[in-house]
Amino acid sequence: MKKKIILFVAALLMAITAHAQFEEGKFYAGASLTGLNMSYSGADNLNLGVQGKLGYFFTDDLMLLGLIDFQMNSNALTPNRFMTGVGARYYIEQNGIFLGANTKFVHIKNYNDFMPGVEVGYAFFVSGTVTIEPAIYYDQSFKDHSQYSTIGLKVGIGVYL
Repeated sequence: MKKKIILFVAALLMAITAHAQFEEGKFYAGASLTGLNMSYSGADNLNLGVQGKLGYFFTDDLMLLGLIDFQMNSNALTPNRFMTGVGARYYIEQNGIFLGANTKFVHIKNYNDFMPGVEVGYAFFVSGTVTIEPAIYYDQSFKDHSQYSTIGLKVGIGVYL
């Protein structure tokens, strides 16, 4: 019975701490490994990337994001890609799940594209301000859907200030 009470109190404290981090005026900085050999697009076999994000909560539970992304590909026919973009995230306070939408400008050797994307993830707080954030994402290419649209998994670390 003691263990159940301690677990309940810990879960309650984590929920209160999570709510405090998704408030208006807070800042966010994060970094993610994307792909993790678990993304798939028609042009890539292995897709591994690094993504950096900066955000600002302009209202409770809703954050604007700026992001930069670099992805390496194992396929010699497909060069590495560089992306910059903006997006937003909505946090569901009760459980830490977030829903995101973004648009990116993608530059690949001799190829440019605007790609809207969506993501669903979870902000797991390991301390009062630091999270581990696994997410599933989808980026839609309008120029060449079969080669550059991507679905994948990313795992990141976020800091809420």
